[in-house]
Amino acid sequence: MAFKNVGTSNLGLSGTRSAKGGNAAVFNMDAAGIASGQAFLTSELEKRDMMVRTPLTSFTYTRDIPIRVGGGWAEAISAMQVGFGIAGGSGEGIVHAGGANGIPMVQADFSKGLFKAHMIAAGTRVMWIDMQRGNMTGRNIDSLLCDGLRMTYDKHMEENAYTGFTAYDTHGLLNHPDVTVMEAASNGAASPSTKWKDKTPDQILQDVNDVILATWERAEYDQDAVPNHIIMPYEQYNYIATKKVTELAEKTILKFLMENNVASQNGSDLFIGATKWCKGAGDDGADRLAAYCNKERYIAMDELQPLTRAMTGPNTENFCYDTAYAGNLSEVELFYDQTITYMDGI
Repeated sequence: MAFKNVGTSNLGLSGTRSAKGGNAAVFNMDAAGIASGQAFLTSELEKRDMMVRTPLTSFTYTRDIPIRVGGGWAEAISAMQVGFGIAGGSGEGIVHAGGANGIPMVQADFSKGLFKAHMIAAGTRVMWIDMQRGNMTGRNIDSLLCDGLRMTYDKHMEENAYTGFTAYDTHGLLNHPDVTVMEAASNGAASPSTKWKDKTPDQILQDVNDVILATWERAEYDQDAVPNHIIMPYEQYNYIATKKVTELAEKTILKFLMENNVASQNGSDLFIGATKWCKGAGDDGADRLAAYCNKERYIAMDELQPLTRAMTGPNTENFCYDTAYAGNLSEVELFYDQTITYMDGI
């Protein structure tokens, strides 16, 4: 059973392959059935499983991008930036002599960037009769619907964080057009391959160090901007997490990478993890690795107004109670595009 989008009027049915239909229909309440001792409520022979099984899913966006809460119902997010300059440059241009009749002046160039925000809205409907029946069964229908609403919200946040929405011309963490894309190096074999499963541990380490160094170089080797976060598909992550460096070694490739990567050697606490969104995220459907500095200064997403219950009211026409929920979110805000790099083909 998995989360699925359904229509607004015909919600369809959702079930698991392992949960078979009951056999209540085989009990006959005719004279023969009564004579055979079946004159009882069939439900008395049922053992109720009180667990309500929800769809299986996962969310990783809160781990992979800073979420800033607050701001209300704003229509956009602005971010100020400044560039500095000086006449003649910062080298020979500022060398001074006692007889000089002027000095170069530092100049500041201020600019403002705008990032899109979008409002979301969704609702729940609880039929009056279902509320009464819930009092008999001990099931809180409103609570179950709220769980589904929360899952829908998290799925929206997840997609907003990693890919954005094409219809609204927004991008996410893994498909931003301003980010530099690298191709993984070939393994140099007779049948060349860029995939990690076909590479040695040293070649995989070289890929990791290449993407870290390329990112850090574009950041002018700022010590605060050393990449500290790498995400990749689960297939590659599980491979390096379980494959030993050699047949005789106990160390896995992942541990080997964590100990020898160039980011850790330069004071960064590197995280390497997996997310399903990296699978096929690269050009031409290639698997993508993203290396970046996961700090609010460089990248963020605003939860301007967290999902909130806006109003609840009785609906006499449909004999139910309707509840509306709303929130306000931003697109992914990439403040420094030089602090993130993609590597495709791993």
